[in-house]
Amino acid sequence: MKYTIDKKQRPVYLQIYKQIRQDIIEGIYPFGTKLPSMRLLCDELSVSTVTVDHAYALLCDEGYAESRERSGFFVIFRKSDGFAAPAELRTMHSIAPQSDHTYPNFPFSVLAKTMRKVLSDYADVLCKRSPNAGYDELRDAIKNYLIRNRGMSVESDQIIIGSGAEYLYGLIISMLGRKHVYGIESPSYKKIEQIYRASEVRYELLPLSHDGIDSAALAKTKASVIHTTPYRSFPTGITASANKRHEYIRWSSRNGRIIIEDDFESEFSVSSKPEDTLYSLSDHDNVIYMNTFSKTVSPALRIGYMVLPKRLASEFEKKLGFYSCTVPTFEQFVLAELINSGDFERHINRVRRSLRKKS
Repeated sequence: MKYTIDKKQRPVYLQIYKQIRQDIIEGIYPFGTKLPSMRLLCDELSVSTVTVDHAYALLCDEGYAESRERSGFFVIFRKSDGFAAPAELRTMHSIAPQSDHTYPNFPFSVLAKTMRKVLSDYADVLCKRSPNAGYDELRDAIKNYLIRNRGMSVESDQIIIGSGAEYLYGLIISMLGRKHVYGIESPSYKKIEQIYRASEVRYELLPLSHDGIDSAALAKTKASVIHTTPYRSFPTGITASANKRHEYIRWSSRNGRIIIEDDFESEFSVSSKPEDTLYSLSDHDNVIYMNTFSKTVSPALRIGYMVLPKRLASEFEKKLGFYSCTVPTFEQFVLAELINSGDFERHINRVRRSLRKKS
């Protein structure tokens, strides 16, 4: 085996997970093959069985492998999967809507303390007009958070700040234009379709199967842009499997196609690692990543952001860079302070631990 770990870099199980996952994706372990035994990995890497078990549990959770009693772990990921016969379609009639999840509130005392600190420390800039894409302090904080927690290699100038997802949807349509056909999940969050309809662009409803957009529908669509929520699509609660995420990426590799990844709520996954984003998995530089802070901090804090592919960042600046930032300066600095102080991530980790205990 070629696996190596650095015990100074924690957590070790993630190092093992990432190396095995990469070998599965690259076909070194093809579909149906058995993965190295836990005992072998423990001996080779000088780690505990708990560490290896944790790595394999992640591979199973994300759909790369499965455990077979008394036989070991086997690969169930197939890079060529997709664009096959229709899967078990779940239409509006066959999917029971999931209730909107509620999570423990962000501690108000922490929020109030941060607001006071910002009023004290940044009094000289709080009444100034924000740069059009948002303050560098917030964009840098988001960049570093995404690198630390989502494995996303981004630069601050790829990040655009805006007042919520609906506003950002409109900016994306204005940037990409009306020449595209947009594909959206069916069913999906009601406002997504409403915004495409109000923008008078052509769009297709792509039915969901048990693990994401149906493969046959994706293969036949005339859309050149798909808008997807890989984690807990609302109202169905469907999360895209590892196979499905790679299928989306393969679909997007042709003819200048683009993915809009709406990553709402994924921070609260009960998995012991954050969900893989399409942005981090793709090497085609064609995924627009979006998220907001309405669940993680407060719906009253109308702050969202999108990360543009590098090739679209300059195009956005050229076409839409004149748009003023719609988020007040004060709120931008409060959020930047919450992220930089660690309070934001501590809250997320507390909620995730609480959810894991309940699951």
